[in-house]
Amino acid sequence: MTDWQNQLRNSLSTPEELSQNLDCNLTEIATVSSRYPLRIPPYYLELIKQTGEPLYRQAVPDIQELNDLQGMVDPLAEESLSPVPNLVHRYPDRALFLVSSQCAMYCRFCTRKRKVGQKSMQVNQKTIAAGLQYLKKTPQIREVLISGGDPLLLSDHNLEKILQQLYAIKSIKVIRIGTRVPCTLPMRITPELVNMLKKYHPLYINTHFNHPAEITPEAEQACILLADAGIPLGCQTVLLKGVNDSAVVMQELLYRLLEVRVRPYYLMQGDLTKGTAHFRTTIETGLALMRDLIGKVSGMAIPTYILDAPEGKGKIPLTPDYILSHQEDKLDFVNYEGVPCCYPFL
Repeated sequence: MTDWQNQLRNSLSTPEELSQNLDCNLTEIATVSSRYPLRIPPYYLELIKQTGEPLYRQAVPDIQELNDLQGMVDPLAEESLSPVPNLVHRYPDRALFLVSSQCAMYCRFCTRKRKVGQKSMQVNQKTIAAGLQYLKKTPQIREVLISGGDPLLLSDHNLEKILQQLYAIKSIKVIRIGTRVPCTLPMRITPELVNMLKKYHPLYINTHFNHPAEITPEAEQACILLADAGIPLGCQTVLLKGVNDSAVVMQELLYRLLEVRVRPYYLMQGDLTKGTAHFRTTIETGLALMRDLIGKVSGMAIPTYILDAPEGKGKIPLTPDYILSHQEDKLDFVNYEGVPCCYPFL
């Protein structure tokens, strides 16, 4: 089944369909999916069957989603930073524009699980027009990140219409698209879509792979099509307990990303999203993981480990500490192997 629309039509979206295909607790799945939607396309279902736990955890509802007493409904304060519906203006020169309420797969760790795929998230011509009007009257915004949901679930025609209208705003110089379809629905990346996208440079795409098993021949072909069109590709990986929180898995993922021409961009500490506590590692785990990678893995493959601060305070880079002392005449530190070093000041 190579047609992306057929994949969507045949996605598992009910507890009964899921229980017929995977070993899971029907009652628990029904309870969780009544609150947080379920969708798994046939393509990703086959990957789950082949790989097991790391992909299963990302896609299959878990009763722990309803037992999260720590999480926040809107941890990044997106709603309070939205001057109009579905547009978030957190940083002075950038805006997040939500143009789709649907995803090819509803990831269990999603930071917007409060609304993506649900009736409460209304995206329509009226909200898109309101977002465009805000962007027109806010000239300090020079970069727009199109997200959702997943913008690439829009038709080529509807997506192009949005791109045209954005670039008609003279103050907007760069557009980014955030999408997970190269991972979860790679057949969506068609030659027709790519030929349309390449008309709108400078255009960047940040995609999202969390485990090396997700980089299949189909996913590789999708990334190559986009890269061959001159679209720079980055990956925003989320650090997930039981999925990729080991140096061996992460190293393989980072190298595989480079092989398919995707630059590791962020390794993201899990947001404090309600329903996702069972995925979150400690900060110490993330820092130890970065220490394992830095110096042992090509610098091209090293992402920036970041925490997106609660209440919309922005992204904060987290880096292992190598400095021993910072004196007037020298800097004492250790290298990636823990060997003491000294850098004298002139």
